[in-house]
Amino acid sequence: MQTVAVIDYGMGNLHSVAKALEHVGAGKVLVTSDAAVIREADRVVFPGVGAIRDCMAEIKRLGFDSLVREVSQDRPFLGICVGMQALLERSEENDGVDCIGLFPGQVRFFGKDLYEGGEHLKVPHMGWNQVAQVVEHPLWHEIPDQARFYFVHSYYIEAGNPAQVVGGGHYGKDFAAALAEGSKFAVQFHPEKSHTHGLQLLQNFVGWNGRA
Repeated sequence: MQTVAVIDYGMGNLHSVAKALEHVGAGKVLVTSDAAVIREADRVVFPGVGAIRDCMAEIKRLGFDSLVREVSQDRPFLGICVGMQALLERSEENDGVDCIGLFPGQVRFFGKDLYEGGEHLKVPHMGWNQVAQVVEHPLWHEIPDQARFYFVHSYYIEAGNPAQVVGGGHYGKDFAAALAEGSKFAVQFHPEKSHTHGLQLLQNFVGWNGRA
């Protein structure tokens, strides 16, 4: 039986992610902060919610920044929400926070004055929004282009390498909703809260061999 490690660094609704993974037949799902268990897992999920400064402080304190760089290279690895943002080089949040740097790019603030067609948009961006499949990828299997996923975020990804953007979103401005390279895949939305399409993405991840 394969094992899926959900990295626990004290930030994120980890059990809802774990339950969703179990629901789609992930095998043995372990919510863990044990580096040895994470290293031995067949697949790794890196979730996160809250302020990036607090997240990165715990990630670095636990040595998970180097661990994430290590385990994301040789097995399927999925970053979710703030877990995705933490994989970039730097975030504007909290006057600037250095992140893990797995993907080039920055995390930017939507701003307090965000408008679309003369309408003022609320920040955080919260609710259902479409995701354009910019590039074909195994994790999009049986998910229609422009499918809706559930978002909760005030900051968005400005990708440093456009070739890594496999999913695009729009909320007042265009942003990267999904990034991928090699065995790494990361999403700004919450698949565990996105009903049918989110569960399909998690099921695709469980069956993915880590190659595009």
